Amino acid sequence: MNLIVMLTNHDVTVSNALEVFESCKDLPVKDWGFKDVGLPEDQMKQLVKRMKECGKTTYLEVVTYTEEECLRGARLAIECGFDYLMGTLYYPSVGKLFQNTSTKYLPFCGKVWGSPSVLGESIDGIVEDALRLSESEGVAGLDLLAYRFPGDAPALIREYMKQVKIPTVIAGSIDSTQRLDFMKEIQPWGFTIGSALFAGKYQENGTFRENVEAVVAYLSK
Repeated sequence: MNLIVMLTNHDVTVSNALEVFESCKDLPVKDWGFKDVGLPEDQMKQLVKRMKECGKTTYLEVVTYTEEECLRGARLAIECGFDYLMGTLYYPSVGKLFQNTSTKYLPFCGKVWGSPSVLGESIDGIVEDALRLSESEGVAGLDLLAYRFPGDAPALIREYMKQVKIPTVIAGSIDSTQRLDFMKEIQPWGFTIGSALFAGKYQENGTFRENVEAVVAYLSK
């Protein structure tokens, strides 16, 4: 189970992301990421380069919905050398970009729209879409916005995990020890935490680093 620490707050990469990463690079967290909004492209490239120098696996999260926007996000992930692109809606034209690249593609599954994102459709519809995407060109895994689902998120996750076998990142709103307990129970391939670390959800009044330390310690229990 991969804990993916996101240097994002309220769906935007923090302006001092490199400084925050440097303050935490020694922690036993292998997976780090950020969004395509909040930093200019040259700083994004610098940050992902630094993460790789420190032996980290890197993730870019892109929340876009039109084909043109999704293509732009995919090209950015590849040009910057990210290990994974999470997000975007799937289009065959986007999937094709990941042929012969080292970047792996994890698009959204289900009907996703809005900002902050909303995951719509029924549980059965989301699972059906995930199974379809699992067979699509260029797809190495999926991004499930489970806690952006207005229905029963735990029920969605349980049914999804029962049927969908492709690597999946559960992204967004894992902001309590109860949800960490659930992650430990279901053991997804990965899950992200970002804003909750900046908001001190795991170590009240603590720094970002102290909150990451608290999550790592909790997961190791």
